[in-house]
This record gives sequence, structure tokens and C-alpha cells, in this order.
Amino acid sequence: MSYLELFASQTNFLAGIQKPIEAARYVVFGVPFDATSTYRNGARFAPNAIRQASQNIETYSFRSGVNLEDIALHDAGDLNVSLEAKKTVDMTRLVVEEIIAAGKVPVAVGGEHTVTFGVIKGLGGRIAKTAIVSFDAHLDFRCEFMGAALSHTTFMHLISDKIKPAKIVEVGIRAACNEELVAAKKAGVTFFTSQQIIKEGSLLVGEQLREALLPYDSLYLTVDLDVLDPAYAPAVQNPEPEGLSTTQLLDLVLGICDNRVLGFDLVEVDPIYDQGISALVAAKVLFEMLCQLEASRRK
Repeated sequence: MSYLELFASQTNFLAGIQKPIEAARYVVFGVPFDATSTYRNGARFAPNAIRQASQNIETYSFRSGVNLEDIALHDAGDLNVSLEAKKTVDMTRLVVEEIIAAGKVPVAVGGEHTVTFGVIKGLGGRIAKTAIVSFDAHLDFRCEFMGAALSHTTFMHLISDKIKPAKIVEVGIRAACNEELVAAKKAGVTFFTSQQIIKEGSLLVGEQLREALLPYDSLYLTVDLDVLDPAYAPAVQNPEPEGLSTTQLLDLVLGICDNRVLGFDLVEVDPIYDQGISALVAAKVLFEMLCQLEASRRK
């Protein structure tokens, strides 16, 4: 029995599409975990809400010229997570290791941002040559928060300190404490603030982002939906004003969706705080990222 069969169960499928896992290139799985949430909780409901929203939007991407229905996509369902962060991280790692070993692209849907730590651990030895690009309002670079060393506020510091990727780039940043700024600068993190993107434009900053990533053999992308302004995504766990628009986010993230991408995740949607708007936006971002990756592969 595989780890996916052991740890995951299925309710419905992203976009209503389900190819056999043996034939799939992209394997989607949900991680409904929000036990370390510090403001709003409810991200555990996001994977199912995003799937439901995804079944009610069209699948053709005008940005990439690809139809999601033509992509070899398998939705493995949700992991049967633990309330303990470490156990959930370890479970996520095992699942990602299995997906990578099968030559497929993992696509994780959170849940809170802690789940990204498990995905990154699952990338194994490739991480030494991989740049992690995080689209987020927050640096998430605390050493600990409220007595917890492993949480959605500390996971990026843990990735930097314990896993040591080739590079960390954070995009859309507009919320941090002094401790995080000092630690991130010491670790050599490059970040683009939301104010910079709003003033200079997503196309110009997109060029700077692509240039910053040129030296790296592979990329891992993580999207915390609170990178968007609450006007576009009100139902997130830690909303911050003065964020990006949906169009700005897509311009930036799709500009780096190329053949170097090992996998990606989307996290921190909290669907109980709106009437489905944020889940719909999350589904759209997932669709566009999958279509852009497929367009890059076909080239």
C-alpha cells in the first residue's frame, strides 16, 4: 500500500477531472490542517471548498492557451492529518517523496502554511539546488511564536535554517516584525514588497524576479492567498491591507512557471469568512498555474 492510499481519502475532484494516477503528470492532494493558526482558523475546510469552487468555473486558460481538461491531472484527496504539526509535516513529506519518486509534480492545497514545510522536506536532495519562491503578505521568519517552534509563522525560518535551499525569494511582503527582518536578511532572503509591486508594476517586478531566479536549476512555488489584498481574497487566515490584485499575482507567478518547477502549493484560504469568493480565486490561481506549467512543458 502506498502512502497516498494510506494517508489520503477522496471526496470530490479538482475541476471534476480525474485521470488514473499512473497516467497523471500532476498529483493534487489536500492537507486540511490549521492547528497552529494564530488569528482566524478554518483553513482545514479550504481543500474541499476550493474543489467545489473549481467545478463551477471554465477550464480554458486564455493566458496560456491550454485547457485544464487536457492536462493529465489526478486528485488524490485529502491527507488524514494529525492535530500535531510534526506528524502532519512528516505525513506530507512521505507523500511528496512518493509523488516525486514516481516522476510526477506534487500540488498541495492547504491548510495553513506550515504544510509547505512538509512538502519542502519531501523534495529531498534536490533542495540544495532549488530556489523557493513564496508569494505571501508575511515573511514567516520567526524563530518561535507563542511557544511553538513549528507553526505557520516559523516554517520559512525552519526551511532556511534546517533544510537550506539554494535561495529563498518572498514576493508581496508587507507584514513583518524586527526579529523576522533581521533573520531574513542574515539568511540572504530576497523579497519584493507589495508597495514596490504596486508602484513599479507587476511586469517590471516580474522581470526582476525572473532575473533573480536565473541561476537556479529548479524552483518550488508556494502561494499564500493573503498575498492578495483583502478586497480580492477576504477569506484568508491573516488578512493584510495593501496587497496585490489577482491580476498582479497571476502576472508574477505565471511568469516563473517553467520547466524548472518541481511542485507548488496554495495555502491559507479560510472559506468560512466569505461567500465563496476566496475559494473561487484560489481555484483560478491553481488552474492558471497548472495550465502555464503544461504550456511550458509542451514547448
